[in-house]
Amino acid sequence: MTKLRLALVFGGQSAEHEVSLLSAKNVLSALNKDKYEPVLIAIDKKGRWFLIEDPQTLLDEDQHKHLFKEGKKAGLAVLPGQNDYQIIKLETGASIGRIDVVFPVLHGPFGEDGTVQGLLKLAGLPFVGASVLGSSVGMDKDIMKRVLDHANISVTKFMAIGYGQKLSFDQVRDSLGMPVFVKPSNMGSSVGISKVTNEEELTRAIETAFLYDTKVIIEEFIKGREIECSVLGNEDPIASVPGEILPQQDFYSYEAKYIDENGAILDIPAKLSEDMVQKVQNLAIAAYKTLCCEGMARVDMFLKDNGDLIVNEINTLPGFTKISMYPKLWEETGLPYDQLIDRLIELALERFDRERVLRTDVDL
Repeated sequence: MTKLRLALVFGGQSAEHEVSLLSAKNVLSALNKDKYEPVLIAIDKKGRWFLIEDPQTLLDEDQHKHLFKEGKKAGLAVLPGQNDYQIIKLETGASIGRIDVVFPVLHGPFGEDGTVQGLLKLAGLPFVGASVLGSSVGMDKDIMKRVLDHANISVTKFMAIGYGQKLSFDQVRDSLGMPVFVKPSNMGSSVGISKVTNEEELTRAIETAFLYDTKVIIEEFIKGREIECSVLGNEDPIASVPGEILPQQDFYSYEAKYIDENGAILDIPAKLSEDMVQKVQNLAIAAYKTLCCEGMARVDMFLKDNGDLIVNEINTLPGFTKISMYPKLWEETGLPYDQLIDRLIELALERFDRERVLRTDVDL
């Protein structure tokens, strides 16, 4: 059996760079080496692409500092056009060889927001996950909430401001109440998020969020359970069993997600009635379809005491670390990590085959 040459793209020009390395390590470890020949492509924080010859450099966290070491890497360029010459080494101009499918294990801007997806489409390369539209809409929390609200899907109340715009504390308090959460509009992994209860904290939180994005979103505080549901598929997606986040800190911060092993409890499956499980799954699929997602996404929502469900956000390239909710939910549903990767790759190839037969000429 001919192995699929799978390009694992990770790192990225984002504050979620380090999370991406952990996710990619887990995907590489789980890959069935009888089915796939992995090709490791790392993107540094300046956006430069490099071929990583030694997989151990990724597998060993102590070696991560050497991933981008000068003299230990081959710079790469991605070329447009459907051929076997899409990715070349800059130094020699030689192709790195046939690439059958790309798995972009990238989180945040310049990876999860449609930028890399557009580049891969131009190069005629199949890739795992949402395409350009679903990625970009899903990444921007402001646009995402507007689209969901237009489709009559309940979202948290929010306000958004661009760089240089101002909102007074009174405006925020009168519209959203207190406390509120302040976030970069285009960021994940709880990077740059602050919980705000007074005017001084609001000013500081907005300044912090603007360090990571040119648009900031301010959201109402919702008292309720934090429920997450994984979705998988293209035109006919399916949903996993729901899980619940039980933060042991003030909220589910970056530290709680990736550093403090006791920062949160993941209750999988969530303790919900059968009826509520169905409602969560239906809402997750509805949000997924509304936002034009493909391949995969994790939908995060709040369950209020009165039984109302409110979508918080969607993640089109969710974490794949050993403690990440997306693969853990599918494992509990009956789809183990390695089979989940297989299915994601199948979905990528199915979409590519469907799109490449679309006509590019017009009969007059």
